[in-house]
Amino acid sequence: MKIRAVVAASAGIAAALVLTSCANSDAGKEESETLTVFAAASLQSTFTELGDLFEDANPGVTVEFSFAGSSSLVTQLEEGAPADVFASADTKTMGDAVDAGLVAGEPVEFATNVLTIVTEPGNPENIASFADLSREGLSVVVCAPQVPCGAATERVEEASGVTLTPVSEESSVTDVLGKVTSGQADAGLVYVTDATGAGESVTAVAFPESSGAVNTYPIAELAAADNAELAAEFVDFVTGEQGRAVLGNAGFGAP
Repeated sequence: MKIRAVVAASAGIAAALVLTSCANSDAGKEESETLTVFAAASLQSTFTELGDLFEDANPGVTVEFSFAGSSSLVTQLEEGAPADVFASADTKTMGDAVDAGLVAGEPVEFATNVLTIVTEPGNPENIASFADLSREGLSVVVCAPQVPCGAATERVEEASGVTLTPVSEESSVTDVLGKVTSGQADAGLVYVTDATGAGESVTAVAFPESSGAVNTYPIAELAAADNAELAAEFVDFVTGEQGRAVLGNAGFGAP
């Protein structure tokens, strides 16, 4: 009788341990979440850093990013690409997302950015102004008009009366930067933050006309977000104290 009692007790303990293990495993699965963020290409460095900080503050959460030209991201969202948060490089493109019914709530403006000229290190072509980019024989790359950095370029052209003849129009600001750093172009128009992030691989040439084409960046949680609460927390994080500090260090202005 004593032996049967011991065996029964042991079996009961084993069963309890199995149930506890399963419960803990299930709880772990419930706590593990992935947040998908679609963000403008010019935000890649800062948002990657903010994603790491957000994960540290929220154990079990993984932030996955998709960086591209803002207009390309809206197209992907319209075609059904799954995402929780969208950050655009201008208010117009965010407006397109709102009009398409992709956004939940009101977008929040969190940063500003302006254009600058980038050249090969040392500025071998001696580019000193926006007008210099129209010189004959100079290979210049810009963003395509539908991309926020391209729209800003057009505004500068209109305000200055200078018409550029680029050798290519790229789908994102990082592609423009890549053309210059790889030696495929003499100069390009990118955001100040991209030039800062490129360090010594380019020389930046500021021009006063850029102040007339300031891009304001909005961020919003998406209507199709799997976890609206987590998406809202990320938006608050980006627009909060830590977000402003990281963005400011990268050269972004306040909205």
